[in-house]
Amino acid sequence: MVRANGAVSLRELARVVQTSEVTVRRDVRALEAEGLLDRRHGGAVLPGGFTREPGYPQKTHLAAAEKSAIADLAAGLVEEGDAVVVGAGTTTQELARRLARVPGLTVVTNSLLVAQALAHANRVEVVMTGGTLRGSNYALVGSGAEQSLHGLRVAKAFISGSGLTADRGLSTTNMLSASVDRALVQSAAEVIVLADHTKLGADTMFQTVPTEAITRLVTDEQAAAEDPTARELDALADCGVQIAVAPLGLHAEPPVHQSVSTAPVVPRRSGPPSAPAPLPGPRRPGVHGGPPGQLPGRLAELGAPRGR
Repeated sequence: MVRANGAVSLRELARVVQTSEVTVRRDVRALEAEGLLDRRHGGAVLPGGFTREPGYPQKTHLAAAEKSAIADLAAGLVEEGDAVVVGAGTTTQELARRLARVPGLTVVTNSLLVAQALAHANRVEVVMTGGTLRGSNYALVGSGAEQSLHGLRVAKAFISGSGLTADRGLSTTNMLSASVDRALVQSAAEVIVLADHTKLGADTMFQTVPTEAITRLVTDEQAAAEDPTARELDALADCGVQIAVAPLGLHAEPPVHQSVSTAPVVPRRSGPPSAPAPLPGPRRPGVHGGPPGQLPGRLAELGAPRGR
């Protein structure tokens, strides 16, 4: 599966071979010792993951449910009449499908997939960059794409990538894609990263967005259920990144913690799991985090289920 897809999540492996994630994790560790793959938080990739990028067909099958949940939550961050930029990727493609229902929206993108998802939304204006087509991810890159973004100013940028760490921020495996993503980010007042748990803790070749420039991360609940990725989320929150955790299998957004100082205290990871809070109405994303030094409980206070 790793050879076919370039990367795979532990959850998907466990589902396919019909065994527990504990067993899969042990076997992945053994395969890594033989040099057959590299482990990543929540999954595994082929060796040489700093430079290798799976193609679009492979990406669409990786963490598909998680990407859908992330897109559901991220769409709630967009208001009627907003102007936003949306970068290339399969997660941002899922977001675009949901943005088609937001009236008066203007979307600037370098992604043919994003533009296609919005092509028949008669209340959404789509503005495409120039540039050279990169066939592996159907994105426009190069100096033409970057120059077309010069002087642009929008409210929010939604961007994905190949890896995300607290130390280095968002990164990708391709230099041309990284340059355009940086131009997209520079045009926005707020930078929102969409990254499922398989990307947390992964570090690839070209930095796209440093951690201090990321306003908010939208990820899936599996990221909070595994110790390595949960620690990465804690570190990102310490850097001032707001963390929004999308529940799997639900179409409503989780509770909102509007500020760290007023958020209710939830037992830490070492304690027994708490019952899920009632779900609010639409456009109420669950967030956590804030400026450094104001985070008493960090990710553990999200109350996300653990040990899935």
